[in-house]
Amino acid sequence: MRVPLTVADFLDRAETGFADSTAVVDEPTQPAPPVPTTSYGELARRARAWQAGLDALGVGEGERVAVVSHNSARLMELLHAVPASGRICVPVNFRLHSDEVDYIVDHSGASVLLLDPELDEPLKGIDAPQRFVLGNETEDALMRFDIEPRPWSQPDEDATATLNYTSGTTARPKGVQLTHRNIWINAVTFAMHTRAWERDVYLHTLPMFHCNGWGMPYGLVGLGAEHVVIRKIDGHEILRRVAGHGVTLMCGAPAVWNAVLDAAAEWEGELPGNGTVRLVCAGAAPPTRTIQRVGEELGWEFNQIYGLTETSPLLTFNRSRAADDSLPAEERARKVSRAGAPALGVQIRTSESGEVLARSNVVMDGYWNNPESTDEVLIDGYFRTGDGGSIDHEGNLTISDRKKDVIISGGENVSSIEVEDCVFSHPAVAEVAVIGVPSEKWGETIKALVVPAEGVEAGAAIEAEIITHCKQRLAGYKAPTSVEFRDEIPHTATGKIQKFKLREAYWADRDRKVN
Repeated sequence: MRVPLTVADFLDRAETGFADSTAVVDEPTQPAPPVPTTSYGELARRARAWQAGLDALGVGEGERVAVVSHNSARLMELLHAVPASGRICVPVNFRLHSDEVDYIVDHSGASVLLLDPELDEPLKGIDAPQRFVLGNETEDALMRFDIEPRPWSQPDEDATATLNYTSGTTARPKGVQLTHRNIWINAVTFAMHTRAWERDVYLHTLPMFHCNGWGMPYGLVGLGAEHVVIRKIDGHEILRRVAGHGVTLMCGAPAVWNAVLDAAAEWEGELPGNGTVRLVCAGAAPPTRTIQRVGEELGWEFNQIYGLTETSPLLTFNRSRAADDSLPAEERARKVSRAGAPALGVQIRTSESGEVLARSNVVMDGYWNNPESTDEVLIDGYFRTGDGGSIDHEGNLTISDRKKDVIISGGENVSSIEVEDCVFSHPAVAEVAVIGVPSEKWGETIKALVVPAEGVEAGAAIEAEIITHCKQRLAGYKAPTSVEFRDEIPHTATGKIQKFKLREAYWADRDRKVN
């Protein structure tokens, strides 16, 4: 027997087995009226109301519904309701400039555009055949409660469920087509690797628009777990939610956990979640010191993953193993900083040039209306990640760098991630990004852009200290030759540092971005 694996399976199971259990606790502070805390029975009822509303608008199967929103209960509802009815959900990064949002809405051919109230005015020039503001307007003018929506005529696990536009390094974002099968398998394997169950309380510290919240809005719904929505990331507020809701599981980039560690230093009383919280980190390579501090200062379990939007995203998973319990804390943290072993059903290898290649049921169907780009990354049954890496004797993948971000100094390849980890281990450093800048002697030389720790006075003395610190721990050619202090280092919404933007100022007068 073959039954299509579709997004509908997750909420169907939750409504059947956990109808009276708490499903979603919405963000209380937002411009729209929060959705009252819902049970899984009510969540399913609201999903059907969205579907019936789209039916009434005449939005057919395969048509796109774009949603530009911060984390909210309504966004989570739409991630279920839209694909489960045979339509395609397009969750859009709410931090994008209006021109970028306009491109995505136009490129995807969205029939409906749904906006967070905070974004209605900034995005007023962007239109679609149907446009609504989430909140009172959608509750009154779009949703049709207690009207049975039409069923999906022919459920197909290979149909596109979501279009997720990548932030990437190209001039225009690409629409990643994730199928129902992609999402289903990713959600189930992700939940398995995180040891998720119905008694978990999941805090949405990861943007839901980013690769559908890594699939957690699906997998944890299918298990009947409780979801707590947080709109804006703040370390103190995360700790308050952990304490107030009994949060046990979270996902996010290293910057999120750094914010929590900073807040923990000012927390009065016992820190919440000690021995009960599991966090999952990705989006950038976490410094070893951060991993160690999460365990020692918070008492939270640190798990590391690697993946991309094009892979739904889960490719590898890493947590500290029982065999490593006797190792020093710093060494345990170093081992967890690796991307990890392949997730269930994933095959990983590296090409002759060191590029990481992946083969799995979670790899996208392709880029929306972009066959040329699709053909560039799907070759001979493998997906080309564009990341450089290596696989060690324990079968764990380590990402050395974005291949385009490798610094070649004096003919030697230097991993900026390795240098960043070393720079970050200096106590004067709060945050760092390492880039290659032009050098007449070496072609490129290594510059560290550093945000100093609180109370540290930036200057030549600290710069010399950091360079010496690195020379004592790295091969000489890997050490920064200069340190530039900054107030902040910009990140994407998913916590990534786009180094090509940081390099622009140093390479602006050159035809090539390598030397």
